[in-house]
Amino acid sequence: MPDRLPPLTALRAFEAAARHMSFAKAADELFVTPAALSYQIKSLEEHLGAPLFHRLNRAVSLTEAGEALAPGVSDGFQSLSAAWRTVQRLTDDATLMVTAGPGFTAKWLAPRFFEFARAHPEIDLRFSATLHNVDFGRDEVDVAIRFGRDQTTPGLWSYELPEEWVTPVMTPELAKQYPTPQSLEHATLIHDESINFLTPRADWSAWTRMMGVSFDTSHGPRFTGADHSIDAALAGAGVALGRRALVVKDISEGRLVAPFAEAIVLQARFRFLCQDGVQDRPHIAAFRNWMREEIAKTAHVTEALTLIPIEDIPEQ
Repeated sequence: MPDRLPPLTALRAFEAAARHMSFAKAADELFVTPAALSYQIKSLEEHLGAPLFHRLNRAVSLTEAGEALAPGVSDGFQSLSAAWRTVQRLTDDATLMVTAGPGFTAKWLAPRFFEFARAHPEIDLRFSATLHNVDFGRDEVDVAIRFGRDQTTPGLWSYELPEEWVTPVMTPELAKQYPTPQSLEHATLIHDESINFLTPRADWSAWTRMMGVSFDTSHGPRFTGADHSIDAALAGAGVALGRRALVVKDISEGRLVAPFAEAIVLQARFRFLCQDGVQDRPHIAAFRNWMREEIAKTAHVTEALTLIPIEDIPEQ
């Protein structure tokens, strides 16, 4: 039996036939005739010196040798495909795939991306709104925007976005009805539960303690998506604790107001992540620089607030 590997085309034919358990379906996938595919598999069997398939009347099944070969060949082609996609991305500065959570995508990226597209028409910008863990090699992602506490991940390059805070936000009309922190006792409080994983919690109870007022904060609608709680506030349904990144544009443009000077600083923030070593590639650097410029446009909203770290707020 020869030690050298058989031709790649023969292995590809075998992999497709083993996956479909059909020579005809494998031939269709590979755009060859069934006779040509059968010839490739026959040449592979001759190279091995043993059959890989049982040829039945209208079906095929793997022999013991075929069962042993199939998983390794399948894994090998998957690895080859992944490596090829990685190399393609390394030579492609015209497409940028960005993933971020649904809230950040809806409230930060979507309202602004046309500015990036106008400034960089040569870059095809694509978004994936998900909170799933990112495998930059497998998922074909260039940039991930993720929210959480400070942590270093081997192999990743990280750029911190400004610190996150929360403060009550409402429409200008509602702000006239609730001019003081204590007056919010009579307002509909909108709860954003997307950051309840943080401890200590930066919720309505923490905000009232920080302000030195006391009333029941347990009532009101609850949302698991931060963007939904902000949409409710924009609709005038109540008062939400708005997170910096997700409300600064609405505040800056007058759709929402933050009538009270104090804001709670969270122990987590958004980060710009990419694979270490690619952060200065033209399309990735262009997107990062654009984000910096966009953040600077609304910095005055933060400058108008007094920021209180969550750890400085007395416990209940």
